[in-house]
Amino acid sequence: MKSKQQVVSENFEAFEKQLPQLLQTHAGKYALLRDKKVVEFFDSVGDAVKYGRDNFPDGLYSVQLVTQEVEDLGYFSHAVP
Repeated sequence: MKSKQQVVSENFEAFEKQLPQLLQTHAGKYALLRDKKVVEFFDSVGDAVKYGRDNFPDGLYSVQLVTQEVEDLGYFSHAVP
C-alpha cells in the first residue's frame, strides 16, 4: 500500500502534466485528485476538502489550485488526514 506522501507526489506530477489543458477549462478552480486523476473541480478549497473527506475516508487524495503558477497549498496540497 502506498503512503499518503507517495500518493500526493504522484497526484502532483499528474496535475502538472495536465495543467496546460486545465488552465483553458478550469482556471481558478480547485481540483481534487485521486489515483493521478482529477475527480472533480470546486470553487473553494473547503468544498474540495469536504468532498474528499466524504468520498475518500482513507485520505488518499489531494487538492490543487488550477493556476498559471503552481503553488504549494501547504496542508491542502498534501494528503489530508
